[in-house]
Amino acid sequence: MKIALASDHGGLALKNEIVKYLKENGHEAVDFGTTTFDSCDYPDFALRAAEAVARGECEKGVFVCTTGIGISIAANKVPGIRCALCTDPYLAKMTREHNDANVLALGGGFIGVNLALETVRTFLSTPFSGEAKHQRRIDKISEIEKKYNKVRLF
Repeated sequence: MKIALASDHGGLALKNEIVKYLKENGHEAVDFGTTTFDSCDYPDFALRAAEAVARGECEKGVFVCTTGIGISIAANKVPGIRCALCTDPYLAKMTREHNDANVLALGGGFIGVNLALETVRTFLSTPFSGEAKHQRRIDKISEIEKKYNKVRLF
C-alpha cells in the first residue's frame, strides 16, 4: 500500500519510526516532510500529503505533529479527506470501520512508539464496514463539503 506521511518538527521522530515500520512491512512510504527538527508549520506538510491522498496518488495517510490536533485540522480542510486523530488501536479500528477515514493523525508528544505502530497497523489493516448507516453518514459529510464550496478539485 502506498502511504502518504507528513509531520512537523514535533512529530518527526515518530514519523521516522513509522516510515521504517511501513517499509519493513512492505508498504511504500511517501514522505511529504518535514525532514529536519527545525521549527516549521504543520499545515505546509499536511496540505501536500492530504492532496496526494485526495487525488488517489496514495491510498492512505499517516500524519504526525506534537498533539496530532493541528495536523488533523489542516488535513480535514482538503475535500475528500477524513482524518481522525487516534490515540490507540481501538479508535483506529472504529474510524476505519465506521468513517472510512483515509488519514490517521497521531500526537508524537503523547503516544509511545510501540502503541503508535500498533495503531498504524490497525488503521491500515481494517477495512470499511460498508454498512449502509455508515455510508449514509459519510455521504452527509460529503454534502457538508459541497455546501460550503469545498468541492473536490481532484
